[in-house]
Amino acid sequence: MLDGILCMVTCPIDMCSTATVELSSGEGAISAPEDSPKASRAVRETLQHLGESGVDAHLFLDSGIPRGKGMASSTADVSAAIVATASAAGHELAPAQIAKIALGIEPSDGVMFPLIVIFDHREGRTLQPLGQPPPMRVLVLDFGGEVDTVEFNSACRESTLRLLEPRMLESVSLIEAGMRQGDISLIGKGATISSVANQEILFNPNLEAVIDLSAEVGAVGVNVAHSGTVIGMLFRDDVALVEKATDLARLRFGCLETVLHCRVTGGGVRLH
Repeated sequence: MLDGILCMVTCPIDMCSTATVELSSGEGAISAPEDSPKASRAVRETLQHLGESGVDAHLFLDSGIPRGKGMASSTADVSAAIVATASAAGHELAPAQIAKIALGIEPSDGVMFPLIVIFDHREGRTLQPLGQPPPMRVLVLDFGGEVDTVEFNSACRESTLRLLEPRMLESVSLIEAGMRQGDISLIGKGATISSVANQEILFNPNLEAVIDLSAEVGAVGVNVAHSGTVIGMLFRDDVALVEKATDLARLRFGCLETVLHCRVTGGGVRLH
């Protein structure tokens, strides 16, 4: 929470959802994968937003982003479906329009915006671009389990968030300075402060051990999914160092389910 507004700093990575939408004359039927009801709704909401009627839509969706882990898989699916629907109808939507439609469906990450941004994931009231990230990598550690984001986002934590606000301000100040100066160590320090503070909101029993390992292997800090289970170890752009950390993490944490080596990107949606 910053200035009384719920928000988060995005951390887009090189994993994505890809959507294709085919439109045909019809009565408004939406055909979509059974396990993607939010993306299906995104197609319908986008057509309504554009004033398109008398059409049926067929959504094809492909994503390699793990679900239920806090890696913005739903936002990626929804954003991809929105952009693909608009494109199929001959329209192009600005990131703010994509966010508005997405937020009408569920609280959303701000990864539809290019660059790293501070984004109000519930109301869309606050958006501050922080810029293109310096070359960075993140080692994503999944210890298992899932978080029901609908249930998580429906809970009221305002009193706790207000108590944490000074730490969040410190965190964001460091991240802003790191982005401005291209100083990865400041970004990592700010992310770690935020991760530790988030323990008051969603406790992760593995965080302390991951912070210790990060210090051992030369990571610049850690980040966590604000409404998920994964923990990220943040590194400078050094593949060999991340691979070494991967091996050590697998040895150290026998309960690891998945380890993902990702590159931090500038976010945004892309038409192909």
